[in-house]
Amino acid sequence: MSQLVATELEVDGRRVVALSGPNFAVEVARCLPTATVVGGETGASRLVQQTMMTDRLRVYTNPDLCGVELGGALKNVIAIAVGISDGMGLGLNARAALITRGLAEMTRLGRAMGAQASTFAGLSGMGDLVLTCTGDYSRNRKAGMALGEGNSIQEFTASTGLLVEGVNTARAAWELAQHYRVDMPITQQVQAILFDGCPPQVGLARVMTRSPKEEGEDRSPPAVSCRPDSAEI
Repeated sequence: MSQLVATELEVDGRRVVALSGPNFAVEVARCLPTATVVGGETGASRLVQQTMMTDRLRVYTNPDLCGVELGGALKNVIAIAVGISDGMGLGLNARAALITRGLAEMTRLGRAMGAQASTFAGLSGMGDLVLTCTGDYSRNRKAGMALGEGNSIQEFTASTGLLVEGVNTARAAWELAQHYRVDMPITQQVQAILFDGCPPQVGLARVMTRSPKEEGEDRSPPAVSCRPDSAEI
C-alpha cells in the first residue's frame, strides 16, 4: 500500500510510513495498554512515533517498511487457517503448529521480497499474528471457524457483514509465493479452500502429508529490493 499511496499522491516514497501491530481498535479506543510499530524511513517514522505515543500507546519504529506491511497483511491468511482448525475441533496443538509454521512461511516470503527476517519476530509479525489467530475480536479467525464448521465464506460475510481482509490477501499471497518461488503450504491450502472449492479436510491432509522437512529449512531465492520507490508491487 505504501507504493500505491506514493504513486497516487505523487510523493516521495520515503515520506510514506505504515503502522501495524497487535492493535484491536476497540481496545485502543478504550485506552487499554497497546504497542504498535511504524515502518518507514527513520525521520518520517520517528515523527509519527513522537506524535502518537502516549502512556497507553507505546509506538516503536522500524526502517523495514516492506516487512512491516507484509506482516500486517499475511497474518490474516494464517488466522483464517487457525480459525478453520478451531472450527474443525483439531485442538490446541494444531493451533500452535499453524501459528508457528505460518510465521515461518510469512518470513520466507518477506525475505524473498527484500524484508528483514527480524521484522517478523516483532510487533507486525509475531505480535499481530498471535493476536489475530487467538483473539475473539479477530474477523479472520471467525471467518476461518465458519469455514471449518462447513459454511462458505460467502455465507459468513452475508450473515455478519464483516470485511475479512485475509480472503483477498490469501489469493495475492499465493500469487506472490509462486512469483518468488517461495514454499507457503498453509497459504496455498487457505486459498484453495477459499477459491478452488477444496474441502478443509483435504487441505489439512495436504499440509500434514507433505514430505519431511528440517525446521528452519529455507528454500527462498535471493532477496530482491523492496524499497518504497520500487516499481514492483
